[in-house]
Amino acid sequence: MNILDEIKKEGIEVINELSSATISSIASKVSKALQAAFPEKNLDPKEISSSLLELKMYLAKLPEGCSAKYFYKNQSIYFSENTSFNKISDLVIHECIHYLQERTDKKGRIYRLGFCDFTDSYFPGTGLNEAAVQLLASTCVKKKLENATYFGITLNTLSPNFYPLETAIANQLNYLVGDNLLFESTLNSNDNFKNKFISLTSKKTYDKVFDNLDLLIDKQDYINELSAYNANNYDKEKKVQKNYRKIENAKSEIRLLFFETQDLIVKSYFDNALKLVYSKETMEEYRTKLYEFRDIIASADGYSFYSKYYINQMMELEKKQENNFGLNTSLIIYKKGVFGTFFSKLKSVFGLTEKENATTNEKG
Repeated sequence: MNILDEIKKEGIEVINELSSATISSIASKVSKALQAAFPEKNLDPKEISSSLLELKMYLAKLPEGCSAKYFYKNQSIYFSENTSFNKISDLVIHECIHYLQERTDKKGRIYRLGFCDFTDSYFPGTGLNEAAVQLLASTCVKKKLENATYFGITLNTLSPNFYPLETAIANQLNYLVGDNLLFESTLNSNDNFKNKFISLTSKKTYDKVFDNLDLLIDKQDYINELSAYNANNYDKEKKVQKNYRKIENAKSEIRLLFFETQDLIVKSYFDNALKLVYSKETMEEYRTKLYEFRDIIASADGYSFYSKYYINQMMELEKKQENNFGLNTSLIIYKKGVFGTFFSKLKSVFGLTEKENATTNEKG
């Protein structure tokens, strides 16, 4: 199958190629945005811009729900026909990053794209890669966290319209590992982030998170396929109703999978980090990092893992303090004889009660 046939199979209908002047402008803006977002990485905007100038870019009619697509087989980006390039969006940066991620062998065959393994026909790592690229692109255009709900999952996300669940997980990973190492590995297609995360948790945890992010994307794609069928075949009532049931089941599976992933990240990281607490200073660092995690954690009606885990870890810190350092000051403050009241108030502080999780901004 030649490239034109493959493009057509992808549902792409080319309208026209972008001018060299437009491509040059895009390359310049994207390279400057990357440098400005991560000055500590010493990125060379001229080198990035020069690389992006090798790309072909087109305006095209794309499948419904698709705004842009990087097609690696001919190193081209296809933008929807209503795309504006006056101000570079996160989607434009997203697709340009995919090109920068490419790693090829001596025969010119792609073997890696960020976290995605191209030597496997199933392209494992797509979930983490798309999440990391979108988080990086959203950071470049200085997007702010927005509160929204998807499939019953309430979260703060930099990307409410594209991979919101996956970027929420990626944001948690970036927060825990630090130093924007996630972005460095995303751009340079290396294992630095992977190795660091494994050292902070375990290989088993990394592999599980890696696989779960792929599953999240697969299940959302499945829902989109069923929804598209229903939209185009509303006269086939029995099939449509059956699809609606499948969609609801898939939504439930997504919720379970998301919280399984989030809780695994929290427990694995902070359980291991607790072993490294050896002083009053490291105790405070631990407490602060776990407490501030609440700003990026997702919740749902009835979700209580994080609040319970926080309370338990504060008690473990209390034991460390008493046993190892002999300090009298308490890490968690409560009145004598009102232990139950303390727990109730602490849960309220986290805002994770069932009523407080309710939202009217639900999507999906």
